[in-house]
Amino acid sequence: MRVLTWNVWWRFGPWQERQKAILAVLAELRPDVVGLQEVWACGGDNQAEWFASQLGMQWTWAPSRAPERWQRRLGDPSVALGNAVLSRWPIADRQVAELPARPGDEDGKLALHARIDAPGHQVPFFTTHLTSASDASAVRCEQVAALSAFVAEHRGGTDFPPVVTGDFNAWPDSDEVRRFGGYKTAPAAPGQVFVDAWEYADPAQPSATWDAANPYVAESFDPPSVRIDYIHVGPPGPAGLGSVRSVRRAGDAPVDGVWPSDHAAVLVDLKD
Repeated sequence: MRVLTWNVWWRFGPWQERQKAILAVLAELRPDVVGLQEVWACGGDNQAEWFASQLGMQWTWAPSRAPERWQRRLGDPSVALGNAVLSRWPIADRQVAELPARPGDEDGKLALHARIDAPGHQVPFFTTHLTSASDASAVRCEQVAALSAFVAEHRGGTDFPPVVTGDFNAWPDSDEVRRFGGYKTAPAAPGQVFVDAWEYADPAQPSATWDAANPYVAESFDPPSVRIDYIHVGPPGPAGLGSVRSVRRAGDAPVDGVWPSDHAAVLVDLKD
């Protein structure tokens, strides 16, 4: 099973050209299930629905409860944003969890669960987007605690391990990422452990998903290149079901001269 996670940068930059570039990457890679963050909706149009229609996939999305900060940056209060899941197979169920925010600094972060009816088993699939402020590690720790509880509630009834994707806005050795993994420190939910799929990557591979080589990142003058986007997988099921076979970065170069997003994607192949 091929899984991809990607923050697609809402409607910033040359978004119409970028959207075509994102589609081209998805069409080439042919993932089975995709977790997307910063997905836009406006009027009757939804970016996830458009991708799904072009790729012949199923889709679901969850809008942010507090998009106002983003809308002010864009100068357009009519555009919503949220997280979405695309699936090559039917989506049997969906649930949404709102994540904590700093007092007085509501940013509407959430987690979306989609129960995927894959051949032979259901897959508990999740995508999320955590708070981005560089000094918000404590809030992200609260968010991963809520995320972990949400996963624990919806992971059962199948041998396939839960797959959690998203933009964590946190370095791999941060408190929040280590707490979510639960194997380098106490887990956020008792007894629940996740492996960061990148642990299986070739150390020589480029890993930064927020990369100064990307001109959108270079223009932001943000911290140096770092991996902040993740695919986490629970312990494998029988006969290694759901174990990581390969992992690499994707969407990390221009398509016909257009960089698809300010983030690179992460692509993982799991045993099914």
